Amino acid sequence: MPLRDLAIGLGVILIWALNIIVIKVGVTEMPPLMLTTLRFALAALLLVPFHPVARHQLPFLAVLSVTFGTLHFALLFIGLSQAEAGTGALLVQMGTPFATLLAVIVLKEKLGARRLAGLILSFAGIVVLAGGPTLPAPLPTGLLLCSALGWAISQLLIKRGPNVAPMALAGWVALLATPQVALGSWWFEQGQLEALRSAEWSGWGAVLYTAIMSSILAYGAWYGLLRRHPVNRVVPLTLLVPVLAVGLGAIMLGDSLGPHKLLGGTLVVAGISLIVLRWRARPERAS
Repeated sequence: MPLRDLAIGLGVILIWALNIIVIKVGVTEMPPLMLTTLRFALAALLLVPFHPVARHQLPFLAVLSVTFGTLHFALLFIGLSQAEAGTGALLVQMGTPFATLLAVIVLKEKLGARRLAGLILSFAGIVVLAGGPTLPAPLPTGLLLCSALGWAISQLLIKRGPNVAPMALAGWVALLATPQVALGSWWFEQGQLEALRSAEWSGWGAVLYTAIMSSILAYGAWYGLLRRHPVNRVVPLTLLVPVLAVGLGAIMLGDSLGPHKLLGGTLVVAGISLIVLRWRARPERAS
């Protein structure tokens, strides 16, 4: 990978790791579902007018708006409002093991010894985290794991569903998820108008960052890398997201870095690396 593209990839990873920190800061200013609603509404406003989809793709996008928009993102925002940023980032990374299990169960894919070892290490990491003081209460832990499951289900749907351009998918999922999350905010949360009036730059900055930097800029650059390079050279960079998020959480938010988090996080990242990395060397094609 050329140095320029490597720098772009690392920049995207940094944006996604900072996104966890930004969400954590944002939910201290606004109720989490209201923040998610504003994020979706802004992303939809910026993307949908420029990325139309066919009518027959709408049912697929509607289902994806539930699994990816509401189940993944809404639960992520709620969970991070009650958990340390680094711990939340590690729990959400369980989406990869969940996706592997779903592929085995639903798509009848073969698991193999390497991916089985990765699953065992990943779940062992969660067990280690559970024994430490940084794991949040059972409810936010369950919400973050359900968020990871929502991501995993969404990846399965995208793999089996119709081909939709990435930016169109992001925009229309955001548009269709906006009323769902807004209804959830109206039903479960209070003080939304007061939060809007009293929100400081950090709250509105979280809306702008999660919608523009994370959803549009980072994903646009990421899909550009996937078009120019083999997937197995690009995807492993995502292993840096939880590592950076844990470090940034400790530096910027004062999150703890106890032995349980370090060991559990290492096991989670090691397990995911066994799942996503491909170790077999391939001969380079002569130029």
